[in-house]
Amino acid sequence: MAVLRSVALFVAAAFFEIGGAWLVWQGVREHKGWAWIGAGVIALGIYGFVATLQDDANFGRILAAYGGVFVAGSLAWGMAVDGYRPDRADVIGALICLTGVAVIMYAPLGR
Repeated sequence: MAVLRSVALFVAAAFFEIGGAWLVWQGVREHKGWAWIGAGVIALGIYGFVATLQDDANFGRILAAYGGVFVAGSLAWGMAVDGYRPDRADVIGALICLTGVAVIMYAPLGR
């Protein structure tokens, strides 16, 4: 159950961070205005809070593992929202990153 909770928190964190960054991008690059930028800043703040809810108390470990989730999540966001189609290298890279997440967070190495 702890692994499922951790994965859910990583997914939620990715949603808020990537979504927040996308909203800021839309506000600035696509000229959608300050409301989009403000919503993005709020979402980014929520991401920061969600990241603190992981059971592990080591900030560096959590953020390092989350980096892999961010990579894969960013590609998924691009596919779902912007119509991006990843190539084979994108998919392989994302799978490598997610493997890193699994090793850092869930492998019983010296714990």
